[in-house]
Amino acid sequence: MNTSATTSPVLLYTEQTPNPESLKFVTNRMLFRGTADFPEESIAREWSPLAAGLFDQPFVKGIYITNNFVTITKEPNYDWADIMLRLKDFIKTFVEGGGEIIKEGFEEEMKKAAAQHAGEQFTGEDGELAKRIKELIDTYVKPAVEMDGGNIEFRAYEKGKVYVSMHGSCSGCPSSTVTLKAGIEGMLKRMVPQVQEVVQEMD
Repeated sequence: MNTSATTSPVLLYTEQTPNPESLKFVTNRMLFRGTADFPEESIAREWSPLAAGLFDQPFVKGIYITNNFVTITKEPNYDWADIMLRLKDFIKTFVEGGGEIIKEGFEEEMKKAAAQHAGEQFTGEDGELAKRIKELIDTYVKPAVEMDGGNIEFRAYEKGKVYVSMHGSCSGCPSSTVTLKAGIEGMLKRMVPQVQEVVQEMD
């Protein structure tokens, strides 16, 4: 009996994102149960053979991997029409070949860095508010942002201001500022009256 025939082929299609410089490459395979953001090549070389391979292309500016898709942000002086097929072929071949997407220990390392950053956030009265705000962002905002090929992380709450960072297609996207102000800020102000403003931190 030929068991190799049971492996289904890797299917891959692209989806637009609100950011014209970013495109979602969606596969029929689970790539990574978590979020892996590579805004620069050095982190990719350390933690993701797939992202490192994509960064070998001169037109790749940033990579974001989660669930079954890869969001690629390109350099602005290239057109998707010229580079999309090359990227699709690379991802398809890589996944079909069983290449390592994200190395073991990546999430632990990122959590450690985030915990150091957030250690001082959750103390006192503001700490309780910070926890609530983080939960609201994780529950209501994150899933919608992920649909657009991006990610949002709560960074801090201080004196009425909520600091967040945006990744993937949302990083540097013209419409992310609108999303941030109109959508996220409005929702948080309704649910947590102490919130006055949402500010995007640049990594």
